[in-house]
Amino acid sequence: MSAVLPNPIAAPRQESPGLWMLAWRRLKNDRVGMIALAVVMLFIAMMLASSVGLIAKDWSKEKGVSYANPSFLAGAENLEAKAVTNKDFATKAAPVDLSDVDPLAPRYKEWEERAAKIAVTETKRSDTLFFGGDKWGRDVLEKAIKGSEISIFVGLTAAILATIIGTVLGAMAGYWGGYINDALEWFYNIFTSIPYILLILAFAAVAPKGMVTIIVILALTGWTGIYRLVRAEYIKHSSREYVKAAQAIGASHGSRMFTHILPNASHVILVQLSQHVVQFIKAEVILSFLGLGVPVDQVSWGTMLAEAQNELVIGKWWQLFAAGASMAVLVTAFSLLTDSLRDALDPKLK
Repeated sequence: MSAVLPNPIAAPRQESPGLWMLAWRRLKNDRVGMIALAVVMLFIAMMLASSVGLIAKDWSKEKGVSYANPSFLAGAENLEAKAVTNKDFATKAAPVDLSDVDPLAPRYKEWEERAAKIAVTETKRSDTLFFGGDKWGRDVLEKAIKGSEISIFVGLTAAILATIIGTVLGAMAGYWGGYINDALEWFYNIFTSIPYILLILAFAAVAPKGMVTIIVILALTGWTGIYRLVRAEYIKHSSREYVKAAQAIGASHGSRMFTHILPNASHVILVQLSQHVVQFIKAEVILSFLGLGVPVDQVSWGTMLAEAQNELVIGKWWQLFAAGASMAVLVTAFSLLTDSLRDALDPKLK
């Protein structure tokens, strides 16, 4: 009796995992990278919840007294709040007898007392807030959450726009070469010849204040680093066999640039995107701190730091800590995530 040989056709197919699957596996094995990713996603979720009004929607309301103490300092004396209250009483004008010229004058005092009682009832403020209050009695914790909305949104949006600009220009320069490369290199050298921070400040000083303005300024000044790396990747890949094979089967220039070469350069682009988010968050904070960022009716971590520098002189440190700690945690998490992404997407580790 002859042995039954296994059917090779019926054997299960085993497909090798792609670049992104291998990168995800390496990232999952990186404990620091996963913790950093969780922190970043938490901040993004907080930003989205704030933007739709689920949290920190009442950040501008004056809930506490001036420089309200944090709840863990409930017993501490608030001299600044007492000074503001005493000043309000001292500036009240002395009563004037108008009974001879105005028949309604005797009723004025009654109306004023009634209005004062209503005002006290409506504007009664707490002596303490969960993490303290600012000069106007606004909740510092809610301000920090609301401030993350502008700082993170500006960083993410500006980084995406700068990445798109740098990727398209770098792909054109690296793929086509010749006079296109020369023209883009000349344009690139103009931007890089000016110190980056001075270039941002120059644009911000002449442009109208606003979140859209900051995004445009950061995107138009931050594409150079991405352009340089993407151009080098396209120069390296343009002469490889798979691109020549695509050309042989009739693939267009656009297909070769963005269908065949771009996926092989995506690991560089993704890492640069992550790095630019960190860079642009810090740039927005600096601009708002200097008064060149968002308008006064909006709040960001930069405006909070600008207010906190005067509060720190009188010992009110909680607004500085709330804004500084929020920015430090997010920037550190993004930086660690960038390092983990670089390791996970490195083709040499395959």
